[in-house]
Amino acid sequence: MIPSQRHRFQLPPEVHYFNGAYMSPLLKSVEEAGIAGMVRKRNPTQIRSSDFFEETEVVKSLFGQIINGHPDQVAINPSVSYGLESAVRNLPVDNGHTAIVVGNDFPSDYYTICRWCAQHGKQLKVIEAPETRERRGEQWNQRILEAIDTDTAVVLMSSIHWADGTLFQLEEIGKRCREVQAKFIVDGTQSVGARPLDVEACQIDALVCAAYKWLLGPYAMGAAWYHEDFNAGKPIEEAWVNRDNAQDFTSLTQYSSGYTPGAGRYNVGEYSNFILIPMFRAALQQILEWKVDNIAQYCAVQSAELVMILQRHGFWVEDADARAAHLFGAMLPANMDMASLNEQLAQHNIFVSRRGEAMRISTHVYIEKTDIEAFEYALT
Repeated sequence: MIPSQRHRFQLPPEVHYFNGAYMSPLLKSVEEAGIAGMVRKRNPTQIRSSDFFEETEVVKSLFGQIINGHPDQVAINPSVSYGLESAVRNLPVDNGHTAIVVGNDFPSDYYTICRWCAQHGKQLKVIEAPETRERRGEQWNQRILEAIDTDTAVVLMSSIHWADGTLFQLEEIGKRCREVQAKFIVDGTQSVGARPLDVEACQIDALVCAAYKWLLGPYAMGAAWYHEDFNAGKPIEEAWVNRDNAQDFTSLTQYSSGYTPGAGRYNVGEYSNFILIPMFRAALQQILEWKVDNIAQYCAVQSAELVMILQRHGFWVEDADARAAHLFGAMLPANMDMASLNEQLAQHNIFVSRRGEAMRISTHVYIEKTDIEAFEYALT
């Protein structure tokens, strides 16, 4: 297992940050890349025409390595909602009458598929979590799998539940979708970078990720991978930079009907952002240097200790095999209210999130034993 990497971040020693699921702290290397990008923009003579493309291609390749996807099928998006819309607007409309989402999923996921259903006369089916706490994750996954049938057009869901870290059985869900010819669209924002995900093994049709959480990148930046089935689709916008002649600045007005290969048509306009792209590149490089398996293992050790502490104080946490290691929800004991708990934790510089009725806790390679000790002390 890799050792603590807190020295690579700017977190003050007195801050105990269990809230990476809200927004990751910046790596020092990512901050430096952003500053260098701003400095370069001072003098535009330093920016060559090739700079509009070369670094972005590196980012696509790095992201592709993390998810086991070909870089030609990667597009640069400014947000999850943008990447999802690119996929949803190109769904076939004649292969089923039902779209499936999970209960209390992230709002962008819900709103995107909800509008598609309204536009095309489809029924939206929401698969709620079981009310029981006994084998909750296992039962929830079973409900999802049972709901997917020959009338299912698409399943759109997060890779894990964004509020409580419930693990979804993506390989089984992807296999079931393929069996009934339903499309499988995944919002990977809350796990990609901290937990392994393979788009080929999971038979995913579109995977969309924001950069500012577990990919450790900047806000308003992200990446998406699209299956080859989307390569002839209609993009949200007609950006010049996505055309097949874009790299020859002398021929831009020789208008072309062709796009860059693969999923290049789904890049957001001005995707070559000379500040954010270098930051994203530095973040992805660091993740690949650490390796996602090692990050997941580190988080598993930290969260196991945290769960034991929480359970001793009467909290309920999902079974270990049904929740993520880097993000999980803890339900409060009956004699405790959320407002008082938040105030208690804040007094000790402990940062978590409230999502629904649960306290959402997230760990990463900057969490150390002193952070966990501070958490336990704050609960006593």
